[in-house]
Amino acid sequence: MSLFKGSGVALVTPFKDGRIDYDALERLIEWHVESGTDAIISCGTTGEASTLTAVEKLSVIEFTVKKVDRRIPVIAGAGSNDTSHSMYLSKEIQYSGADGLLVVTPYYNKATQQGLIRHYNMIADYTDLPIILYSVKSRTGVNIEPDTVKELSKHPNIVGIKEASGDISQIARIASLTSRDFDIYSGNDDQTIPIMSIGGVGCISTVANIIPADYHQMTADFLKGKYKAAAKMQLKMVPLIRAVFGEVNPIPVKAALNMMGYIEKEYRMPMCEPTNETLYWLYDEMLRYGIRV
Repeated sequence: MSLFKGSGVALVTPFKDGRIDYDALERLIEWHVESGTDAIISCGTTGEASTLTAVEKLSVIEFTVKKVDRRIPVIAGAGSNDTSHSMYLSKEIQYSGADGLLVVTPYYNKATQQGLIRHYNMIADYTDLPIILYSVKSRTGVNIEPDTVKELSKHPNIVGIKEASGDISQIARIASLTSRDFDIYSGNDDQTIPIMSIGGVGCISTVANIIPADYHQMTADFLKGKYKAAAKMQLKMVPLIRAVFGEVNPIPVKAALNMMGYIEKEYRMPMCEPTNETLYWLYDEMLRYGIRV
């Protein structure tokens, strides 16, 4: 059984005066639930997990689980470049009541494919929660190869992958090597419908932070067999997606949410405010798309 199908939002972590802004976080959670978002992914890349302390990370996850109150699944980031730390996070997140884990490949020190198999299997053995692998070579420097995904998919707690390689051929091979019970989620917003067309079940999206209802509708249309409507929506989103990724994620998407009045425009260093050029581009595309700012 899938953790979720459709639109999962990689939720931002709002800050105010250097601390977690829980009031803003609650507003975002309620907006997403009301807008039809199918799952919330807490403390992933878009949530600036790499600059949250372990205490902050677990606090955000526990808060999110409590406020969502089982209305939709909450999947929490437990990735690290230290296997033992990921194991610790996975156990603490399990205690929080989250529904699943998103575990990115080790970054900086990286790993061989054999190292990845051992890393993920050790985490999966340590928790009862279902795990979604996260492959994003552009950030971590390491790719989960299709044969490695096939091997990892044999573990009963490893149930899917967020695939952000951008390589459709690789994703097609993963789909061909794994069973239908193993779920593939798009990790690139402009490839959601292409990936769903070769067996994907949804997305873990950054742009869904600012257009949650549309992202839900697009994936729901595809899952209902309304392929032309889903493709039309995907193409409509492309200019907005390009602007949202005009600088390193989550810099522009947090600026967009600030324009919409949801959060402060605040980041954890080394993330910083976008350039004026990016802001103008983002503002223009938001207006063109029909977002009220």
